[in-house]
Amino acid sequence: MSTLLMHASCVAVNGHGVLIIGASGTGKSTLALQLIAYGAELIADDQTQITPQDQQLIASCPPSLSGMIEARGIGLLHSPPRGVAPITLVADLDLTEPDRLPPLRTISLLGITLPLVLGAQSNHFAASVLCYLKGTRLA
Repeated sequence: MSTLLMHASCVAVNGHGVLIIGASGTGKSTLALQLIAYGAELIADDQTQITPQDQQLIASCPPSLSGMIEARGIGLLHSPPRGVAPITLVADLDLTEPDRLPPLRTISLLGITLPLVLGAQSNHFAASVLCYLKGTRLA
C-alpha cells in the first residue's frame, strides 16, 4: 500500500473529508479554520498523508503535526484531531472558479477519481464546502 504525503490541509464533516490543496499562501489553513469554526474536525494542516484503501483515499496526519493548525498572524493553534477520514471532496485553491454554475469537475489521485471544486472569490465558499460535505451536489 503506497502512501502519498501532500502539501495540503484536510478537515472532515460527518466523516467526509475535504482535501484542501494549493500553493503556499493560497488559504488552505484559512479555509480549514473556517470549516472548523463551522464544526468540522481537523485531520491535518500543511501536510496530509493519503493512503488508498478499498477504492477510497484515506487522509491522516503525520504524528508530529497532529492537532496543530496555523492561524496566520496569530500562530499555531491546537484543534482536537479526528484521526483519519475518507476524502470525498478536493478543493483546489490554486484555481479560481470562473462559472456561476460550474460543470462537475473531478481530479484523480493515486488512480482514484474524486469530485473537485475550485476556489471561489466569495464570502460563502467555506459555507458552500460545508454544505457539500453534509449533503451532495446536484447536477
